[in-house]
Amino acid sequence: MRICGIKLTHDGSVALVEDGRLVFCIEQEKRENNRRYQTIENLDAVVLALAEHGLDPRDIDQFVIDGWDGETESEFQVLSGADLLTLKGAPYVERPEGLLSAHERLGLVLNGKSFSYRSYAHVTGHVASAYCTSPFAKAGEPAFCLVWDGCIFPRLYYVDASGGRFLESLFPMIGHAYAVAGHHFGPYQQPNRKNWDLGVAGKLMAYIGLGAPDEDIVTVFKDGYEKHFAANTEAARRYRANINDAEASLAATHDYFGECALRLDGKRAENILASFHVFLERLLVNEMGLALLRHSNFHGPRNLCVAGGCGLNIKWNSALRASGLFEGVWVPPFPNDSGSAIGAACSAMVADKGFVPLEWSVYSGPSLTSGDTSVEWRATPCNISELAALLATNKPVVFLAGRAELGPRALGGRSILAAATSPAMKNYLNDIKIREHFRPVAPICLEDRAPEIFDPGTPDPYMLFDHQTRPEWRDKIPAVVHLDGSARLQTVGRTSGHKVAELLIEYEKLTGIPLLCNTSANHHGRGFFPDVAAACEWGRIEHIWCDGLLWSRTTATEASLSDRPVEMDACRA
Repeated sequence: MRICGIKLTHDGSVALVEDGRLVFCIEQEKRENNRRYQTIENLDAVVLALAEHGLDPRDIDQFVIDGWDGETESEFQVLSGADLLTLKGAPYVERPEGLLSAHERLGLVLNGKSFSYRSYAHVTGHVASAYCTSPFAKAGEPAFCLVWDGCIFPRLYYVDASGGRFLESLFPMIGHAYAVAGHHFGPYQQPNRKNWDLGVAGKLMAYIGLGAPDEDIVTVFKDGYEKHFAANTEAARRYRANINDAEASLAATHDYFGECALRLDGKRAENILASFHVFLERLLVNEMGLALLRHSNFHGPRNLCVAGGCGLNIKWNSALRASGLFEGVWVPPFPNDSGSAIGAACSAMVADKGFVPLEWSVYSGPSLTSGDTSVEWRATPCNISELAALLATNKPVVFLAGRAELGPRALGGRSILAAATSPAMKNYLNDIKIREHFRPVAPICLEDRAPEIFDPGTPDPYMLFDHQTRPEWRDKIPAVVHLDGSARLQTVGRTSGHKVAELLIEYEKLTGIPLLCNTSANHHGRGFFPDVAAACEWGRIEHIWCDGLLWSRTTATEASLSDRPVEMDACRA
């Protein structure tokens, strides 16, 4: 059974599940240096993704389109070749019939041929992808599933052998409130009150490291929340009733922050945003605890899957895990819409087989493509031991290995790697990435050594939880220590079989340090480099490693932010 999942809107992607195994997921932003959150504008992208894996649309048993905005159905305008199509799909939130209520449609035109397709609600895909990729599915255990996207309240579901069902909304605040806070306070303020900014939330999570929570500020946000969202007032009741009107919810959220701002005049922006973060974190954990009391009739292990864009907030994930409410917490590497094509395919799999486990690998993205590199670059053989020795001299390297990672975070397949032993390295990497100075650089660390260096240092292969750097290590690896002492850790098992694990082992032999800096290899505001040629064209790092070859500049100068030479000696310990 071959199921092709399609996500047409932002974070557009195509996924193929065959007999319970994920064959690939191609996110459009990871093709040809496309912009972040790229949509699928032409269905030829589906044909291309299938053809790259030796398949024709006629080889697919079931096409599934992810649902989108709409109370009863969604609508998509998309090209197929040169022809404009209008496709109908499921709504954002499941209909009263349940999670697996499908829209059955005709008219999906691929390569000039028309196919039938299904569409499930957007949240159905989140639940299905989160649970089916989880260790709980493998163990046949039930799980609660939290879905919190930008335009909806946090929704709690329960999945067991009998299926999946909606339990309740935890509280009336849309996930995008985190980003809206940044539009009112701090460096990302915007006069545009209708903009759904998909990139600011992650930046704010870093920015709050500059500040500290203030209980007086937390009280202001709590009072405003009660008045605007939770109270039994006409305005609050209208807000809660209009949750399917995303623009109305956004406007109400701006009104909330506008009123709070009047009471916060003179307060430092970094403290305001740190306090709002804490307010929402407490609200989430407290309301989750109360919800579990209301649903204490469920038996078996108490597990939690987290999905939706808010699943990328590593501090909230860690707070849920540390709360003691759950025996296990699972967040897939694609909790946001980058996993929605997988979720669409999983929805059809679940409708046919039940909530069974999906066989998958995080390295199921696009393969490296080939392209012509500039004459300014030359390639020489370089094994992993030699590459580790180069990194030990504090030379950063673009590291391209195998298929790309799924989701928004580089995990050693499309990474820039560097020694973490100099504090100047973090600033250098942020400069070449055109990122703010307060943004963290993540450590990629051998799994068995992580508890020695980080607290808790438990396995975290997808960078989805918060860890504190142990005091005795902070001066040894300053480039990966955030302003608050935390680290967005990625752990890699020694026997994982991935090239980056082999590299970490060799680097540890040379230096005694089992980790490197890891940040994504991409143009600013675009997806991962699709090939060596793209990394060479970017040119801000003088070494690129791929498939046993080291590409190096033939000229003496290196690119920089201002196109002036950058002295790498500044990064040496």
